[in-house]
Amino acid sequence: MSLNRPIIALDADGVLLDYHLAYCDAWQKTFGVLPNIKDPLAYWPIDRWEVQRLTGSDLENFRKSFDHQFWSTVPAVTGAVEACLTLHHGGYELVCVSAVEKQFQAARLHNLQTLGFPVHRVIATTNSADKISPKAEALHALKPVAFVDDYLPYLRGVSSNIHSALVLREPNGSPNVGPELNNAQSQHNDLADFVDWWLNK
Repeated sequence: MSLNRPIIALDADGVLLDYHLAYCDAWQKTFGVLPNIKDPLAYWPIDRWEVQRLTGSDLENFRKSFDHQFWSTVPAVTGAVEACLTLHHGGYELVCVSAVEKQFQAARLHNLQTLGFPVHRVIATTNSADKISPKAEALHALKPVAFVDDYLPYLRGVSSNIHSALVLREPNGSPNVGPELNNAQSQHNDLADFVDWWLNK
């Protein structure tokens, strides 16, 4: 990887990978039932699929499905691999900055590379977005020219020197609303939309 390539940092779930489909597969694996779609425009998977909110042992069993195998096999968002290849061929180095547990960082990288993403590094962060994004520190050290995420709170505290791009995706129940939208220097329907805009701006 050329040291001279400018870096673009990319979130995984919702930008590169389809967590909705993976959640559905995990539900089927745990309970033996493939849930139907309840709301195709729902931001959160619990609202998208016809599933009940879990407690107790059912919740514990479901959480066990989110293992190394799960984080190694999340499917790609439609068009995301092609969008990344376009960036790569355009001279950029792509780094995935993902709010995933550190123990699954290697699984996430394996997942991306198996799908054909030109990504050779994953940085795992916590998923607690309080006053400052858990990704802000990693981005400060990485110094990318742009950062693309689909969760508005993860843009909090990101340096204004980094172009913060927000993927809006499904609107129902979305956190991507309100005055914090000012933290997003651009807004896009998906990664492919961002790439087309970025390379032609």
